Amino acid sequence: MEVDEIKHVRIEKLNKLIAQGLEPYGRRFVTTHAIADALANFVEETPVVLAGRVLANRRHGKALFLDLVDQSGKIQLYINAGHIGEQGFAIVEEMDIGDIIGVEGVMFKTKTGQESVKVSKVTVLAKSLMTLPEKWHGLKDVEIRYRQRYVDLIANASVREIFLKRTKLITFIRSYLDTRGFLEVETPMLQPQAGGARGRPFKSKHNTYDMDVYLRIAPELYLKRLLVGGFERVYEINRNFRNEGISTRHNPEFTMLEAYQSYGDFNDMMDLMEGLISESAKLLTGSYKVQYQGKEIDFTPPWERRSFAKIIKDKFDINPEDDAKTMLDKVKAKGGRGKIDTLTRSAVMKIVEDILDEDATMNPVFFTDYFTFLCPLAKTKKDNPFISERFECFVAGLEVGNAYSELNDPQEQKARLLEDLTDDTETGLRTIDEDFINALEYGMPPAGGLGIGIDRLVMLLTDSPTIREVILFPLLKPLVKSEEESPKSSG
Repeated sequence: MEVDEIKHVRIEKLNKLIAQGLEPYGRRFVTTHAIADALANFVEETPVVLAGRVLANRRHGKALFLDLVDQSGKIQLYINAGHIGEQGFAIVEEMDIGDIIGVEGVMFKTKTGQESVKVSKVTVLAKSLMTLPEKWHGLKDVEIRYRQRYVDLIANASVREIFLKRTKLITFIRSYLDTRGFLEVETPMLQPQAGGARGRPFKSKHNTYDMDVYLRIAPELYLKRLLVGGFERVYEINRNFRNEGISTRHNPEFTMLEAYQSYGDFNDMMDLMEGLISESAKLLTGSYKVQYQGKEIDFTPPWERRSFAKIIKDKFDINPEDDAKTMLDKVKAKGGRGKIDTLTRSAVMKIVEDILDEDATMNPVFFTDYFTFLCPLAKTKKDNPFISERFECFVAGLEVGNAYSELNDPQEQKARLLEDLTDDTETGLRTIDEDFINALEYGMPPAGGLGIGIDRLVMLLTDSPTIREVILFPLLKPLVKSEEESPKSSG
């Protein structure tokens, strides 16, 4: 059947329910068990009240067998007229795959030994007017899967599992940090100026104040204000926004963990990240060794440390004090290519980092010793002002974490931010947050700060090839009206 014809048939069934005085879109329905709990505590003749979606409907003589699914699992329903009555049985005969129902009955085992529910009453809770994807093929079209995630979640158990694991991961992160004395906080997503990281912001207007506002690109500067205020360990699992390109690794809206620890430094953040992620891997997969896209990642601590400055020196003979032209000449001499719109050291480093991506390893690596001009918010090394106390963590070619020993000298911070503005080739929209400098003048303790990309971490721990697989509703390009289509169906 065509989709429109199937919908028409289902509307006719809907009208039949209404004609019989039934409410096809029910109200509050109290259950006694989740399906998984009912099965886990199975005892013959135990009364149960369950609710869920019908995902299979099979007839055997005068009996019907339905598969009922809720968030926790699936169970078989056994229904015959002798238990449910002729009127009830007639209603169930009209049930379609996708309908949401509540049932009352008792647990029992079929002749084949399958744990099931012998149903005595059915309540229609929501009549489905749309057909679900084919039973054996599921929902495969990637565009439709992302645009109609609600169908994707119904049709593909593996997709539901990804997002259940994502929730489990975030719950664990909170617990891990809470038990170490970190305080979860909330900072503004709507900000009067874009700051805390490089990136092109989303700009809007606040009508009442007649002022420009920006969706945050990072919460960093607000979290550091809290260190000034006396909160010594803070974290935020935050939504950030970058008005930039979309790829398998990038979505304009994404989730980050940022954590700050007073009286610590980037070494403390290295230990924190290593412990947090390795234990997350073990929690979600049962092992420190995780399969990702056909290869193995070993999260067993301790992780490898490498010096970024040394790699750049060995590969390109670049020194952190070189000017932009010198750096570019050295990259070209080694065969490096790349387009640069504005000749700055940061632009050259983008070419360098792209080249280094080609040598990515699967196992976690902390890259340390970043050039100071790339790190305007980080302390410099005590014995070398051209190198900062910063690391970036890469796993399977993905940057998943970034940390500093936070710069807390207000005068140096302002000078570094002014210098960074001249090197900002990405947006041209950033300005210095004078209130942040003012906060530092009251005194911020030395601290370590850490950012972890939650979406990318979920990718790695669920063997997902793209970031869209781990974001429930990724931003998508609008479809032309004629291109829209519904999932194919078997009827």
